[in-house]
Amino acid sequence: MRILVTGHLGYIGCVLTRMLLDRDHEVVGLDTDLYRRCTYGAADGVPRVPTIARDVRDVEPGDVRGADAVLHLAGLSNDPLGDLDADLTMDVNHRASVRLAEIARDAGVPRFVFSSSCSNYGAGADALLDEDAPFNPVTPYGRSKVAVERDVAPMASDRFSPVFLRSATAYGLSPRIRFDLVVNNLAAWAFTTGDVLLKSDGTPWRPVVHVQDIARAFVAAVEAPREAVHGRAFNVADTRENYRVAELARIVGEEVPGSRVRLGDDASPDVRTYRVRGDRLAATLPAATPRWTARQGVRELLDAYRTHGLELEDFEGPRFRRVDHVRMLVERGLLDATLRPTAATHAAGPPAAPPGPGPGPAAPAAPAGKAVSS
Repeated sequence: MRILVTGHLGYIGCVLTRMLLDRDHEVVGLDTDLYRRCTYGAADGVPRVPTIARDVRDVEPGDVRGADAVLHLAGLSNDPLGDLDADLTMDVNHRASVRLAEIARDAGVPRFVFSSSCSNYGAGADALLDEDAPFNPVTPYGRSKVAVERDVAPMASDRFSPVFLRSATAYGLSPRIRFDLVVNNLAAWAFTTGDVLLKSDGTPWRPVVHVQDIARAFVAAVEAPREAVHGRAFNVADTRENYRVAELARIVGEEVPGSRVRLGDDASPDVRTYRVRGDRLAATLPAATPRWTARQGVRELLDAYRTHGLELEDFEGPRFRRVDHVRMLVERGLLDATLRPTAATHAAGPPAAPPGPGPGPAAPAAPAGKAVSS
């Protein structure tokens, strides 16, 4: 299949693109490589595919024409980043996503797989939630995902099949690793300081899922028969992998001898708490049944931290922390207030490699275009 992946150079996108290539699909990416300075580990881990360097807000019909599917991951990727500017979050995550779906539909692309989120459930209390549970988002990021599902679902037709993958909280190794995710962050604190630092009071529930399992869900959704996925939503999660944050901290503590779990100075209750069922995914797309457990993921992360090195200032500073990295790019004049590249970015050319392990590569050669948020 010929597949367009938006945000293919991000945390999930790098893993997904590699997986699609391994299955002999033809992949075209759409991304401005906003986080090209954030590569962790070997630079050749970032997959090289033909890339349209364009902001997802500026997609053109020619970008999707001829594709058998669009896998849409690009967007402002988490709650802290989404909180920077709520309207900007809606512009990038909601309005641009709906417009992309309309362009794909009108261009005759038969399948559109959207990277939604279990954040849709928001303040979900203690009940196990399936895909028919009501939404209760509590952040701009969660509200933007809900709005996309609301507006794209009615587009389903005999010629156009939208699919919504509501991923649990991701964890695990990627060339564009994120340290603002709970498991990755707890393991990083334990490795660098010996403290498993809780930034909430530890009581909220979180379903967690490995980035490879998320990628396999996208592969399964794009390869599945139309009738299996047409117009449907799936929680990308394993029902057994729901944890309180304090439980995740305990697992990390057990894997790092001598470490101790402690509350941060500003730890407080978190209104985001939800548990989800993953039964529909396992029953409908057995190949997408999650394989990883949180404990296995912690071990993988710790091995990577030992291999590639990691310092506290790396993951708590602007190099790997998404919201701080974006703020740094704005402060340096490389992004404007709408997170679009500035004239200074174009004048400077490809970024110099930052200090530390795994310097990020320059963006792949691409057709002329604008920027993408991924």
